[in-house]
Amino acid sequence: MDPRIREHAEVIVDHSIDLSEGDNLVIDAHPQAADLVTALHEFAADRGANPLVVQDRLGERFRRAYLRNRDEFETPSHIEALYEEMDAYIAIKGSDNVTETSDVDPETTAAYQQSQQPLLNERLSKTWCLTQYPAPANAQLAQTSTEGYENFVWDAVLKDWDAVREHQSQMVEILDPAEEVRIVSGETTDVTMSIAGNETLNDYGKKNLPGGEVFTAPVPDSVEGEVLFDKPLYHQGREVTDVFLRFENGEVVEHSAAKNEDLLSEVLSTDDGASRLGELGIGMNRDIDQFSYNMLFDEKMGDTVHMAVGRAYDETVGEDNEQNESAVHVDMIVDMSEDSFIEVDGEIVQRNGTFVFEDGFED
Repeated sequence: MDPRIREHAEVIVDHSIDLSEGDNLVIDAHPQAADLVTALHEFAADRGANPLVVQDRLGERFRRAYLRNRDEFETPSHIEALYEEMDAYIAIKGSDNVTETSDVDPETTAAYQQSQQPLLNERLSKTWCLTQYPAPANAQLAQTSTEGYENFVWDAVLKDWDAVREHQSQMVEILDPAEEVRIVSGETTDVTMSIAGNETLNDYGKKNLPGGEVFTAPVPDSVEGEVLFDKPLYHQGREVTDVFLRFENGEVVEHSAAKNEDLLSEVLSTDDGASRLGELGIGMNRDIDQFSYNMLFDEKMGDTVHMAVGRAYDETVGEDNEQNESAVHVDMIVDMSEDSFIEVDGEIVQRNGTFVFEDGFED
């Protein structure tokens, strides 16, 4: 076993979820991640925890077979009971075919996601971590060798996360008390939103591994303007490119995509909350230096901003604010490296990818 696999497992157990004696641990993993699952069992045994492996949300082949043969769904009470009893949840991405679900009807997928909403709520209420195993199919999607992708994944995961937290806290201090954020990129993106009263979180590998972003929730009805997401989106086994959204009173009133626009339309019509923003995130991890068609990594890239239509995370919504509810949470990315700026309460805090607290900002 590559020693970095055990390092990866140790970071998950000790940093991301702080596994303790007696914890009931559910590991949701593709068979491609068997080595990492094995290492997690070794650490679980050492910590006195109780692991169980399932292949539910990430078992794409199984899910495809199910969704292509059924069009009405209900929340499975036996899985809900399992999640109620667990203390911690680890989801490990990894695939032998990244396009496995590409021939599932988007309408069917949307109905299925709505039925799974209570499961998602229960999972998110527990200690959880989403991470990646460097499987060959994911390397192929990233257009790199298997060895190159392994290096990419473990370089991004095996970091000094305390140092990451300290660096990113400077952006949290700017956003947390803020009222309004404006994102401008070239002539294609100019959007404003209120974040007043909402919390800005510092993602340093606690829930998502790798970490490398700060994020908050827009006030649902406050989003105005238009955005061109110039980085591709890979969703449900299909690539969606050049997504354009125009917002009025917080709602998407116009949308388009150069490729697979029908999939985008299905996402936005999943439910009432799917056509509103649930997240604004700012990528700050410059060690993620290549686009990989994997949102777990791509949304953390330095010099990017991402916005998600759909569900807002509970922890980002202030006590007196409305939370955007949805069965979906779909992130999309804007490149902020050139001809762009982030403005917070009228002050520019990032210009062409450089933050106000970094050398070169005034240049």
